[in-house]
Amino acid sequence: MPAQARRAAPGNGRLPLSRTLSRTLSRTSQDTGERAFAFAKACGIIGKSFIGKRISPLGKLHSLNELDRLVFPEITRELPGRELLIDLESRILQRTTRHILAILDSFSSPPELLIRQLRACEYTDLKTCLHYISTGKTNPPLLSDIGRFRTVRFKAYPDLAAMLSGTEFEFILEKDLKAMRSADFDFTPLEAELDLRYYTLLLQSLSHLSSADSVLARRILADEISLRNCVWALRLRTYFKKRPDETAKYLMDQKISCDGAEIPGLIRPKNSGGEISLAAEAYTSLEFSLDTRSDWKNWRWERLLNREKAGEHWTANPRYFQNAASHYIYRLSSRCFRLMPFSINSIFCYIKLKQFEEDLLTSITEGLGLGMAGKDVFDLLEAPV
Repeated sequence: MPAQARRAAPGNGRLPLSRTLSRTLSRTSQDTGERAFAFAKACGIIGKSFIGKRISPLGKLHSLNELDRLVFPEITRELPGRELLIDLESRILQRTTRHILAILDSFSSPPELLIRQLRACEYTDLKTCLHYISTGKTNPPLLSDIGRFRTVRFKAYPDLAAMLSGTEFEFILEKDLKAMRSADFDFTPLEAELDLRYYTLLLQSLSHLSSADSVLARRILADEISLRNCVWALRLRTYFKKRPDETAKYLMDQKISCDGAEIPGLIRPKNSGGEISLAAEAYTSLEFSLDTRSDWKNWRWERLLNREKAGEHWTANPRYFQNAASHYIYRLSSRCFRLMPFSINSIFCYIKLKQFEEDLLTSITEGLGLGMAGKDVFDLLEAPV
């Protein structure tokens, strides 16, 4: 899913951040004021979010009630286990949306890049609705409330025509809707198409920004798309037993210029000058055996693979790789958040951090609901990035 992955400035080599930062100062006073206010507000929210050093208390939890008191100290609810789990998931979802909207509302005209970032949850909600419809569920799933930025009319669920007509998702109505209402319908092609459309529009939104406003976001998004392709390739080959040629059809083969700022911690692609394919690493991985570790040696994302264990036969683990990829993007976003405080890059990173926090809190909620301790959930999600 899409919980919830650009064009670089022309020129040779890398763009020094000091020079890029100086370009962010040549704006109107209103624009600068909005950005300064948005960044200050984002810093305040991040300081109270469960990322960085504030993640550790989550590992000490043993019950949903403890999580409720930690995340929502102002309002705790005494509910039975199952009801509390559903209620917590809903409040965590709305908390993230509220925190992102609070920053977007700081702009008189929010940049399209940030709006499309927020709308990642709309794509996720739509995918979930489609699965609900296929299994005959009459009530919609838990949905994000993104207010004026929502385009799908979810209140019309399960009437797809009423939900999607006149939106960018209208193309779904041209599919075989009757077949889609079958419980055994294969959503893989449709979900791949939705992902491609989401990231294509996200990439296009970068062209509306200056290089100074998009240089860090472009680099992070390039890595995110590359990693999503690799995760998708591993999952299709491992869980769905797809052949390499079948898997290749579902990859997002988007191109992007790789010039831009040097970012600490960035795993750079080989031949990183000029334009590169964001599916290149995934295509390369299709040549590797899933149970031969030596095949993966010197692959760009090799260090995100599960490690070999003495006495055990190694097999590529898609879940481990996906968790490691998520941690990599989180740490990259965390490092970049304060590098260019008055640029759109910083708000882009802020949204990334809030989305990571939501995924983490949701995982903790689900784990505690199953009787696991917070530490056990952390062990399950651990990825040495």
